[in-house]
Amino acid sequence: MRRLALVATALALAALPFSRLPARAAEAPVPAPALDLPATPAPQTIVLSGGCFWGIQGVFEHVAGVTRAVSGYAGGAADTAQYETVSTGTTGHAESVQITYDPHRITLGKLLQIFFTVALDPTEVNRQGPDDGTQYRSEIWYSTPDQQRVATAYIAQLDASHVFARPIATRVDTLPGFYPAEAYHQDFLVHNPTYPYIAYNDIPKVEALKKLFPTQYRETPVLAGTGS
Repeated sequence: MRRLALVATALALAALPFSRLPARAAEAPVPAPALDLPATPAPQTIVLSGGCFWGIQGVFEHVAGVTRAVSGYAGGAADTAQYETVSTGTTGHAESVQITYDPHRITLGKLLQIFFTVALDPTEVNRQGPDDGTQYRSEIWYSTPDQQRVATAYIAQLDASHVFARPIATRVDTLPGFYPAEAYHQDFLVHNPTYPYIAYNDIPKVEALKKLFPTQYRETPVLAGTGS
């Protein structure tokens, strides 16, 4: 079901005395990765998928050291990387966010720790919360062997420590290409904090980021169109 058709349901849910959070976000951060990458002189990028890109982008726009977070599509071809087509679940794309960051201020490992703690439930398969379909799968898209090594090792570490009640379903795959989403999707959480879907599903994730990662939280978000 496409999330733009979920407004009535979200309005009802928003009136309930709870908010939907990922599996760990209401408790404590997952353990930090034992393996991480050293700082490099140049900015780095990583592409993450975990359900609706509104929430993933919104979380990482509030992470100190992130200089840009862009909603888009990964895993499919360029000519089908449009929202209406991707929403059919037939294109191979996942709704994704390309995160550019300063490795002197934040590491890949810390970004992944935030991802697994507050941004999604990594045990869900081809869905996140109310969003169902392969386009909402959980995936880490790497551009270098080092990124692959860190991501794969971290998932194995979390599975071995039984942090989650079920095995992690997040995939780790090479990035075939990233295609920015339409302009109206960019910075959606920042511009629409009271939109029912955002208020119920995603604002609690930003609040969990602030609570669980206070030294990584930035009050003023970096916007996709501006950088910082």
